[in-house]
Amino acid sequence: MSFNSPFTGTVIQPTDVSYRSVTLSANTQLEWPINGNATDDYAARIMQVTATTGGLQLRMPPANQTSVGNDALIRNIGGNSFDVRNYDGVGSIVTVAAGETKYIYITTNANEQGTWGNIAFGVGTSNADAATLAGLGLTVIGTTLNTAHPITTFSSNYTTLATDRAKTLVWTGGAGTLSLTAAATLGDNWFILVRNGGTGTLAVDPAGSEQINGSSSIDLQPSDSAIICCSGTAFFTVGIGKSTVFNFSQNTKAVTTGAYTLSASEAASPIQKFTGTLSGNVTVTIPQTVAVYYITNQTDGTGAGYTITFTTGALGSQTATVPAGQQVILLCDSQNLFNASTIAAGASNIALANGTAGAPSLNFAAETSTGVYRPGSGEFGISILATKRFGLTATGLTITGTGTFSGGVGGGAF
Repeated sequence: MSFNSPFTGTVIQPTDVSYRSVTLSANTQLEWPINGNATDDYAARIMQVTATTGGLQLRMPPANQTSVGNDALIRNIGGNSFDVRNYDGVGSIVTVAAGETKYIYITTNANEQGTWGNIAFGVGTSNADAATLAGLGLTVIGTTLNTAHPITTFSSNYTTLATDRAKTLVWTGGAGTLSLTAAATLGDNWFILVRNGGTGTLAVDPAGSEQINGSSSIDLQPSDSAIICCSGTAFFTVGIGKSTVFNFSQNTKAVTTGAYTLSASEAASPIQKFTGTLSGNVTVTIPQTVAVYYITNQTDGTGAGYTITFTTGALGSQTATVPAGQQVILLCDSQNLFNASTIAAGASNIALANGTAGAPSLNFAAETSTGVYRPGSGEFGISILATKRFGLTATGLTITGTGTFSGGVGGGAF
């Protein structure tokens, strides 16, 4: 290494101090041992440092007083970490933890601070430095690498990134979608941990025509969790458990009037029992998830005719109203509620969705485009093979197509 002489401006060779033991009790500015000066705080080629307290700084001499490549080996033999900084403490070069050894060197010397590189020599030997090796899914504890799955919560639709590798993603919203970036982009052995900690269904949707578990998408219900792994061409889950025990639980909730919302833990019970004396109509919002509910309205509200209406809260969705003293089985498709009963003891009616001509709400298994539906307000319609042929309103009957009447037609004018 070489220096510029303050007297002649020419390059001179400084005295090379090979070793120095340093006790660091305050932020310390080092000097180069120019012209044999070794009485001040000088920089040696090898320095063993003991910091008396944490957070102290060892500041290197001016970079522009020497040539690039000048170096130092710094070993922390104390119990406290310290920062090695450039001249005057402007910027950090490296932090040396207790027991670690770091090798530093100058790469540019245009100004006093210069640019410094560093190489980790490990703990007392030339072993790899854990902090340098740590990447996605790994963290440093002491001097070792350990697995890590940092938790990230999200409540709106999200698309995974390659940098999400090994993360734990926790859904906290209602119904939502977790989109998976193309498998080729994420690469073979990419993985994440996912938990539905929200109140609605979380759809996991791969990109394009890619599949997860052989399907175009999967649904995670509240409290479901899984590890999602990428093969580079498709996705697979590990750990979605299905209980083999047939277990029903009941949630009993007292209501009086107004609006109520079932929590995720309340909605986890398939049997929902409502009690109390109604002083007005009640609306109960259930989570936007696929489920079956056995509803029993055991409130005292028959005298005033008060009812309980169930909804998912989704805009334009089908709701279900259950009068006091009645029971019903409700199917929820995460948006709409349907009465699952064909004959229900104690029930006075069955509520159907409006349906369409192509998908009538009451249809046939062998021909789903033929059946009964509600074309509009106050109208009863019949669809044949997805075409409306019959419409009945309060003002009369409309039939599309020709008619054949084997017994004749009587009454009115034709």
